[in-house]
Amino acid sequence: MKTKTIEEYMESVWATLDKIAEQIKESAAETAKRQKSLEIELKKQQKAAKKRQDKLEADSKKRQDELEADMKIRQEEADKRKADFEAESKKRQDKLEAESKKRKDDLEAESKKRKDDLEAESKKRQEDFEADMKRWREEADKRKADFEAESKKRQEDLEAEFKRRQEEADKHKAEFQAELKQRRIEFDTKITKINESMGHYSNNIGYIAEEYFFNSFKAGKANFFGEDFDRIEKNVKGIKINFKDEYDILLINGHTIGIVEVKSKAHTNDVSKVLKKAETFRINFPDYQNHKVYLGLASMAFYDELETMCKLNGIAIIKQVGETLIIYDDNIKSY
Repeated sequence: MKTKTIEEYMESVWATLDKIAEQIKESAAETAKRQKSLEIELKKQQKAAKKRQDKLEADSKKRQDELEADMKIRQEEADKRKADFEAESKKRQDKLEAESKKRKDDLEAESKKRKDDLEAESKKRQEDFEADMKRWREEADKRKADFEAESKKRQEDLEAEFKRRQEEADKHKAEFQAELKQRRIEFDTKITKINESMGHYSNNIGYIAEEYFFNSFKAGKANFFGEDFDRIEKNVKGIKINFKDEYDILLINGHTIGIVEVKSKAHTNDVSKVLKKAETFRINFPDYQNHKVYLGLASMAFYDELETMCKLNGIAIIKQVGETLIIYDDNIKSY
């Protein structure tokens, strides 16, 4: 192998460097060429962009001018319409004010006319009323005087007639009293005989009524006054001094007493007697102090006033309807 000298080696190096420099130069030239081409292209693009920008600005300015012109036209039209509207409104307002003033004047004139007419009419009516009152007062005074004279005459006639009739009445009264005294003596004699006969009849009727109601209660053995009674007694007598009493029918259980007063035909004055039996029973029979006491009135006949009094006082109504014993105890209360 041939060994290169330093000079040969250096020459080779310089040759390589020259080649490299040439390549660099060529590359630089190419780069400069491309740079120039790019600058030219950029200038073209910038020019085109500026052209487009100018066009856009020109179009925008044109549109702005057109809009401003249109806005100006519309504003002018709006101003004109506003002016027309204000003029029309003012015209209408003036017309309305004129009409309102005219109506007000007409109303005031009409009101004044009516007021004057009313005052005149009122004055006339007042004068007519005062004239009528004066005439009526004069007529009333005349009638009063005539009435007083007539009343005085009638009073005198009545007093005279009354005196005459009083004298006749006194005479008739004396005659009547004498006759009445004689008739009373005769009547008392007849009544005494009738009472002797009727006493036996009334006792029989009362006995029949007591037996009917007692047997009806006894046979029924049902719920009376809302209670079941296990004992029934009749004609029970209380003998405490000042509280003597007789209880026609007693219904008894462990906590309740039913007292039934029996009448062949009851009357309203029997209600107070029935009410009193609750008090006398507790005194005569203290063993039943804590028992509830119910009261009933049994009668072969009732009338409306008697039934109403029984209901108001909480007394059971017991009566015969056909062959059935009816007990009305809706309003009953304990004593």
